[in-house]
Amino acid sequence: MKGDVATVTQRVTELGFPVTAAQMSDLASSVGEITMVGRTGGAPTFAVGMARMFAGVFGGKALALWYHFAIMFEALFILTTIDAGTRIGRFLVQDLLGYVWRPLGETRSTVGNWVGSGAFVAAWGWFLYQGVVDPLGGINSLWPIFGVANQLLAVIALTLGCTVLIKMGRKRYLWVPLLPLTWLLAVTMTAGWMKIFAGDPRLGFLSQAAVLEGKIAGGGTAAQLAEWHRLLLSNRIDAFVTGTFLILVALVVLASMRVWLQLLTGRRVADLREEPYVPAPGAGVVAR
Repeated sequence: MKGDVATVTQRVTELGFPVTAAQMSDLASSVGEITMVGRTGGAPTFAVGMARMFAGVFGGKALALWYHFAIMFEALFILTTIDAGTRIGRFLVQDLLGYVWRPLGETRSTVGNWVGSGAFVAAWGWFLYQGVVDPLGGINSLWPIFGVANQLLAVIALTLGCTVLIKMGRKRYLWVPLLPLTWLLAVTMTAGWMKIFAGDPRLGFLSQAAVLEGKIAGGGTAAQLAEWHRLLLSNRIDAFVTGTFLILVALVVLASMRVWLQLLTGRRVADLREEPYVPAPGAGVVAR
């Protein structure tokens, strides 16, 4: 929350979480920060909780040490996730561009690598920029997409786990990934559908976009119109991206279920090597 310490603590107390300005000042001092009010995102909250847990387990009063350790852990986690995601995304984009023009899909092509990397970085870079210029601070626009994408990624991982177990002949263990897969698929698909089509403007992207269209049509100041247009674009893009995620994951799950059925009914042989072995250059050469 933005504002001075007294205003923020009063508002938090009214929400049902009693806290005083002195307590917030003591907390900031104990973790080596100037202030803990108005800190962006959930990283400081998570770090404080993690620091208290470590300090309680290992004893001592090194709360500041554990707090900054947690902050560093979060930063490294985010950076490595972005790095790994960008690498995978670049391969996917480059493979897709290969259908447009075959040389772009060649991973040994410098031009193809640069084009694929630039296209993917520009895509998520736009969302990063949107989080900066968004009148709501970006969190209301980006967080729902992150939540849906994160859980859908788990759906894909569990789907892959089911496929591997069937191919390995471990069908008796299939319930282990299948139960959470069923739960995640039902909950996340429903949540994604609601985020797009819910009639409540506070929940649905499209209904919120309709409200903003009405405001724009009614007119306003130049600053208001610019803000509404920016929010309208964000909601439309959020709806499109979320819908794309849902469709792609549904296709992955349906394709996998088809493979499961073929394997379980004996109409397909379980081949654990999807691609033929390709030796690396110089493989098998013995140096003298």
